[in-house]
Amino acid sequence: MQIIEKPLPMLFTGLVVLSLAITSSARAQESSDDALLSAPAEATTSGTHFLGDLWLDQDHVSGLPNGRTAINRTRGRLRAGIAGSFSPAWEFVASARIAQGSDDNRDNRRNNDNERSDGFGIDQILLRWRASDHASLQFGKAPLPLDLSPMLWDPDLRPAGAAYTHSIALGDFDRLHLAAGYFAGQHLYGDESRIAAAQVAWNWREGAPTRGGITVSWLDFSDLGELRAQGLARTNGVANGRYLSDYRLLDLQLAGHTELGNWPIDLHLDLVRNLGADLARDGARLSLSAGDHRQPGGLQFGVAIERIQRDAVLAAFNSDDWWFHSNLRGQLAWIAYGIDPTWSLRLSGFRELRDGLDEHTHRLRLDVNAAW
Repeated sequence: MQIIEKPLPMLFTGLVVLSLAITSSARAQESSDDALLSAPAEATTSGTHFLGDLWLDQDHVSGLPNGRTAINRTRGRLRAGIAGSFSPAWEFVASARIAQGSDDNRDNRRNNDNERSDGFGIDQILLRWRASDHASLQFGKAPLPLDLSPMLWDPDLRPAGAAYTHSIALGDFDRLHLAAGYFAGQHLYGDESRIAAAQVAWNWREGAPTRGGITVSWLDFSDLGELRAQGLARTNGVANGRYLSDYRLLDLQLAGHTELGNWPIDLHLDLVRNLGADLARDGARLSLSAGDHRQPGGLQFGVAIERIQRDAVLAAFNSDDWWFHSNLRGQLAWIAYGIDPTWSLRLSGFRELRDGLDEHTHRLRLDVNAAW
């Protein structure tokens, strides 16, 4: 077994200390706000507010291909910044990211990571214009403004570009949501990829105890040469230094939600086909969860299964929670607990089998999360 490759540095411990200081500051601000309830409105109104999140992870991976020794590592990431508005129509977000891990950045390629273990830099720089209550246009570096499953996209990635979103009410309870944009992928190691994306979603009985939705998405990836040159093709097919396939993904998501007593139940099916590939081009993900860990004292139990053929998705950009990014079949089970409105815990177990191998890869992760 490969134990911790280097001792946890002071910077990693500092992530926890800083997050606790932020929590105390936020709670102090809440108390201060209570004391100012009787003050004039203009005395308490602010154009900006703090935002941030902390992630701590203990990760153990065994059964790796080619006889590689097991991995046991600890990582942490703190993202913090400000958000606000210049006027009712204009909003902004600016935040930074700091990360530290017991492993080294030189291991991120072979560990199929989407972020550096050690680093500091810009997380978000975003400007959004709200043309109306139902339409907005955004510019900058931010999370992808589409609702995608982990099979297609890692929500921790921050592409840079422009996007337009629009919502249309359909009667009293249904809604149609449209989104489209063009982005620079800005993955690791000087990535030059470009992403054209569009999505349409129909939300049935939005906000009701029993509701559902259908989402159709299109992702077109181009300029992928640098990804391949930097070793980020991963489990996608390559030959002569090039990807075997183009990546034009058509994705269908079906979602349903209901409540059994105090237990919310969510079912999600995701089906994808890469229209840029002739072979090994389909993927599917099915997930079921019960409970809500976002509530203080709340529990959530969940399971998911995935089958992703070799070129069904672009393996550089989907979730790195799974060890393999395509060319796999696997199962995931998790339990999550909400400690309070800020802190939560999640324990996840993965069992994955890469196509062409006989031995499963197992991954166990314990995550501590905080959000302000």
